[in-house]
Amino acid sequence: MGFTMGLNLLLLVAMVATNILSLYHLSSTLQSTKSPVSQPVPDHLIRQLQTIRATINHLTRLHPTAAASASKTKLSIPSDLVLYSQFSPIASSCHTNPELLHKFMNYTPFSSCPSDSDLAEALILRGCHPLPRRRCFAKTPQKPSSSLPQNPFASSLPESNIIWEKYSCKGLGCLNRLNPNLGFDPSHEITKFMTFKTELDLPIPQLLQIAKAANSVLRLGLDIGGGTATFAARMKLYNVTMVTTTMNLGAPYNEVAALRGLVPLHVPLQQRLPIFDGVMDLVRCGHAVNRWIPVKSMEFLFYDLDRVLRVGGYLWFDHFFSKGVDLDKLYSPLITKLGYRKVKWATASKTDSGGLKNGEVYLTALLQKPVPS
Repeated sequence: MGFTMGLNLLLLVAMVATNILSLYHLSSTLQSTKSPVSQPVPDHLIRQLQTIRATINHLTRLHPTAAASASKTKLSIPSDLVLYSQFSPIASSCHTNPELLHKFMNYTPFSSCPSDSDLAEALILRGCHPLPRRRCFAKTPQKPSSSLPQNPFASSLPESNIIWEKYSCKGLGCLNRLNPNLGFDPSHEITKFMTFKTELDLPIPQLLQIAKAANSVLRLGLDIGGGTATFAARMKLYNVTMVTTTMNLGAPYNEVAALRGLVPLHVPLQQRLPIFDGVMDLVRCGHAVNRWIPVKSMEFLFYDLDRVLRVGGYLWFDHFFSKGVDLDKLYSPLITKLGYRKVKWATASKTDSGGLKNGEVYLTALLQKPVPS
């Protein structure tokens, strides 16, 4: 309480001083209109004004509720949030969601963390990423299984290794009944990426043959929005190491990917990939990369994908969908601007109810990053 009152008093004094200096500046300006010679504001007053403004900005960044209206309910600042802010940077979007941020950081240090994975994901999706670190122990399953499958397409996964309390479904069977295409049914997943049905398909054996014919080795790859990491699972059987970006969004995608012996990256699409420049042989963009992403955000994403790809690496848009007119006017020029060599470029109408209603089309494109000129 004393800390908050002292902070409010400091802010009040700072704002009063700012107003006095602003009035001085205004009066000097008005007088200068009557005089042929303008009277500049003294340098020391300008420096004081800048210092006061910088102090207010700094304090409101660290303590966003202190600058709130007096009529609004004040939030107590979690002590670990103040401590963490003193030595580590926090993304600006964290400060624009103070209630969620304070709730996330309001925990008891050195004890068990709250069961708030949904809160963490809500912050991540709002751009608060990476999240502030916490000094607590993440919750673990009560009775985890010690037997983990070596085969990523094993017929069953140890569900006891998943904490289900935050999900509406309490088991993989429930998720499979809800929608077998979600990626939680190994018997359904085992056929994916292996067959050729339409021109939009690019089976993995064909992808590997294309790379081999071009004397381009595939060893490391990134799958954007890969769900339960089925593509990474299949590539693992060909000795290609893939990491998969995935969000949970109501189901344990990250947990299941890890249970399959694969690496999930819990990162949103709007943030810079935590991967160094020019180290990936392959980047695949699945259904997560589609027309719902704003065009400018998509442009930044594409150039970040270019950043992590090595020269000669492949960028694969797998069933990218958009309105037909937008594909011609927006997305094709956006992709072409990268200057990649087109290895495969196939389009077809999207024939489900939403696709027919909105005049949507699919694009499958395999592009190779060229040697810089």
